[in-house]
Amino acid sequence: MIYDIAIIGGGIVGLSTAFQLLEQRPDLKICVLEKEKEVAQHQTKWNSGVMHSGIYYKPGSLRARNCKDGHEQLVAFCQQHEIPFELCGKLIVATNDKELETLQEIYKKGIQNGLQGLKIITPEEAREIEPHVFCIKAIKVPSAGIVEYERVAKKYAEIFTLNGGTILRGHEVLDIIENPKSITLTTNQNDVNARYVISCAGLYADKITQKSMPEIPYKIIPFRGEYYELKKEKEYLANHLIYPVPDVTFPFLGVHYTRMITGGMEAGPNAVLAFKREGYRNNQVDGKELLEILSFSGFQKLAKKYWRTGWDEIRRSYSKKLFVKAMQKLIPEVREEDVVGGRSGVRAMACDAQGNLIDDFLILNTRRIVNVISAPSPAATASLAIGKEIVARTIPLIDAR
Repeated sequence: MIYDIAIIGGGIVGLSTAFQLLEQRPDLKICVLEKEKEVAQHQTKWNSGVMHSGIYYKPGSLRARNCKDGHEQLVAFCQQHEIPFELCGKLIVATNDKELETLQEIYKKGIQNGLQGLKIITPEEAREIEPHVFCIKAIKVPSAGIVEYERVAKKYAEIFTLNGGTILRGHEVLDIIENPKSITLTTNQNDVNARYVISCAGLYADKITQKSMPEIPYKIIPFRGEYYELKKEKEYLANHLIYPVPDVTFPFLGVHYTRMITGGMEAGPNAVLAFKREGYRNNQVDGKELLEILSFSGFQKLAKKYWRTGWDEIRRSYSKKLFVKAMQKLIPEVREEDVVGGRSGVRAMACDAQGNLIDDFLILNTRRIVNVISAPSPAATASLAIGKEIVARTIPLIDAR
């Protein structure tokens, strides 16, 4: 069989693209190739579960537009398919005077991005929502919420297969060979042939893209994010989502509190270099992958730029005391004995040769292959909107044949 479209990667973005492609073009034969035995086992599974509002992102960027649109679509999707979610809202809190200017800038971005109900509130108003929080000012973001993204992704997969799509589990793509009339995907099991290919390969997005675009100046840098969980008897200390004002010189949001839709309250993540692309623990190392990252000029420039912050993140990774200290910035009552080690995830961040982390969605395509190179947070929230964006790029390629 020659498929019309083969999608590499069974994460939330690949599956969103697959089912929306088939809904729009039910005449097409489409398959998804996933290297694991089940879909959504990496970035999707270990996602924080936050339904992001889009308040942080540069107005007009793909992240800003797709996050807001994707949030609305995700809410409607969860309602339609009876997937539990909650728009519990969140607070972004400033804990010192130096953070007030950044807090105001974030608020302005939120307004420009079209968010409804945003409000800058006093410490007293913040404590009405979160009685144990410390702040001198905060932004109330009512549209933020929580959901289980693995469940969302598996619903995408279910719809896709019910509509006639094929998911090839346990198929790791090893090579891509373009032929005159088709593309051969060499896998660890058998060759798969398709007329067009879409790559949503997550932590290996650069590796797959290089098969058809060998000169791309990007490399995926894996950052592990680790969490602690509040013990059951201490979950009362936080009710919803509590975020610090992010460090504008570092492309992550900082340690924050997240109530989980499946129950419990966790705090995190930090952001440390993972020693392998799927290194979920700090003792997991892949020498070849690590050497490749460390020798990349872009990573070297990135490390030089952020070494102080990076060192603090590494220390927090190995010290519960320092991690709890970051938690105490938002809720001073928290003690080391109140928390236990939790899960961790790995985020794929695309880095260019100049040491810049790509802080927007990045999609590049050839005549027959569409490559999603960068899909950082809020990709899960925006998955339906990103999927539509990919569909809009793919259909013209097919119709032009």
